[in-house]
Amino acid sequence: MKLKSFPDFSFHHVFDHPMARGFPNRFSTQYRCYSVSMLAGPNDRSDVEKGGKIIMPPSALDQLSRLNITYPMLFKLTNKNSDRMTHCGVLEFVADEGICYLPHWMMQNLLLEEGGLVQVESVNLMVATYSKFQPQSPDFLDITNPKAVLENALRNFACLTTGDVIAINYNEKIYELRVMETKPDKAVSIIECDMNVDFDAPLGYKEPERRTQNHDEPTEEEGDASSYADMDTGFRTETNKMSVKVLKLYESSFVMSCQAFTGSGNRLDGKTKGIEPSPAPLTANDIKRGIPNYDFKVGRITFIRNSRPQPRRNVEDDDAMNRFIAFSGQGQSLRKKGRKP
Repeated sequence: MKLKSFPDFSFHHVFDHPMARGFPNRFSTQYRCYSVSMLAGPNDRSDVEKGGKIIMPPSALDQLSRLNITYPMLFKLTNKNSDRMTHCGVLEFVADEGICYLPHWMMQNLLLEEGGLVQVESVNLMVATYSKFQPQSPDFLDITNPKAVLENALRNFACLTTGDVIAINYNEKIYELRVMETKPDKAVSIIECDMNVDFDAPLGYKEPERRTQNHDEPTEEEGDASSYADMDTGFRTETNKMSVKVLKLYESSFVMSCQAFTGSGNRLDGKTKGIEPSPAPLTANDIKRGIPNYDFKVGRITFIRNSRPQPRRNVEDDDAMNRFIAFSGQGQSLRKKGRKP
């Protein structure tokens, strides 16, 4: 996954003197931190919550411009009271003096409250090559293309720190992901990098249970096949007895269906002409039952066709057909022979 983050605040043209390059300095100071919702102003700065960059005061810009630091500017944030630290970039220098504004998820990682002190130091980080994330909720699996969503969300981030829980906004819903691993270091820069992304199983996710089939118990198909294979010609097994009972039940139901509506009809004029007598009732003995195929084998289909012998032809009929000649008769005329018309 190739990430292209928005450029950080850079000031190459502000102070680029050869003397300054020989004396590298480090930016380090303390600020009271507040969440972005406490930022005064008419403009809505909810975009800061969607990324990993902070807002610093203008005095920090003046001090950074006088130092020989590398760009893009990356910072290490440390809460000395809880010994928690993370890394971030800078978005703007518009905060009040002595104050910096952090995203809410970043304050949670640092265990900071509103107005708490945070140490801000400039650092140099290696470019990321690999990162692994663990969603903090199984709801993240509902996203159709999670890698594309994560790639788009990381455009607002400048760096990643192993152990942080970042928050991304997608479809007006906040998804939290823990950074499980980063390479080549525990803190990496993701600006203009080609990074491989991997996902771990979400927190609280349970795989669906698979039914383990016992090999001792035959399946339904195997059981049916074995019952057919054990069938003998004497109908001695329990399966054959059941089939005979089912066949008798079918015969009795067929006899009852044939005996339905067997009454005789009556005419309005009292005559009995044209009224057929009711047929004799059928019994089970009158119905011929088919002979089962005792040579049946499992896995073989046998097609039995009723072949009727053709009737024998009579010799006299064959001779008459052979002697027959079409249109060989004599015609008759109404006029008598010898008389002229």
